[in-house]
Amino acid sequence: MNTIKDKKIAIIGTGMIGTSMAVLLTGHGFHTTLYVLNDDLEKKSKEQYQSYFDEFEKRGLVTKEQIEICKRYLGYTQDYNEIADADIVFECLLEDLELKHSVYKTLEEYIQDPEVIISTTSALSVEDLVKGADKFKDRIIVAHPFFPPHLVPFFEVVGSTQTADGIIKSAVDVLETADREVVVLKKNAPGFIANRLQHALFREAINIVEQGIADARDVDKAAKYSFMPRYTSIGLFEHLDNSGVDLNYNIENYLFKDLSAADKAPKLICDLMEKKEFGVKSGKGIYDWSDVDMDDFKERISAPYWNYFNWDIPTE
Repeated sequence: MNTIKDKKIAIIGTGMIGTSMAVLLTGHGFHTTLYVLNDDLEKKSKEQYQSYFDEFEKRGLVTKEQIEICKRYLGYTQDYNEIADADIVFECLLEDLELKHSVYKTLEEYIQDPEVIISTTSALSVEDLVKGADKFKDRIIVAHPFFPPHLVPFFEVVGSTQTADGIIKSAVDVLETADREVVVLKKNAPGFIANRLQHALFREAINIVEQGIADARDVDKAAKYSFMPRYTSIGLFEHLDNSGVDLNYNIENYLFKDLSAADKAPKLICDLMEKKEFGVKSGKGIYDWSDVDMDDFKERISAPYWNYFNWDIPTE
């Protein structure tokens, strides 16, 4: 009897998301093939794949033997014919609509009968994605992860107005089998759910700095040591109910009129863009990163997510 882990998975794209998805899927016993353009990209992907599992081993989460088993579930190819029988296809390409459309056309030429084609786009509308397909228009959906998806246990899934019945369920079944928490949007929306929430918070944080209420470091401190830890255990609406709808009604009627309603990037961000101060990548942004211990910073970025590592590593 076939099970969900008997499904054949193909990943198109070996960048940050594609290789991380390969770690997630092979680490849960899915036979996965990564399509690569050339030998150099294959080599880089294999090195990255190994480095992720090395981190698991360093933390005592897997053994060398388990890593070797997981690696046996992964293949690479530069030939679409070798993924023609894929059941599930993850498209993990750059945020370039033309590129994605060209790949969808190629998939329609080679892939025989996929259950679902899943784009991991974080920016493009699913309605725009399906415009680049013909035969598989009703099978293309979005499952938006946060990087790296093998560590951050969350996906936002949304279909288009063309999506056929059962398509979203196929994607959700795979992701939930890989121990991800999945939400399905009722309709397409820019930013999905999590980024809408995150950028609403960014907007007000920047407003506080621009209004001279506090500096950036104190805003970060206020967030880190007041409400943010709570929301790793309960949700926003759970807290709203717990604190009382009546209390929130009174606070919101008093406070909302004073919050930022900016509908474009604020001056603080525009000024940094003009000075080419892009943050960590340029050494300076809102903060000066020149003397920061970046290894420690990267460790702190990942720290909360290790608590969610509960993988059912394949045994053979």
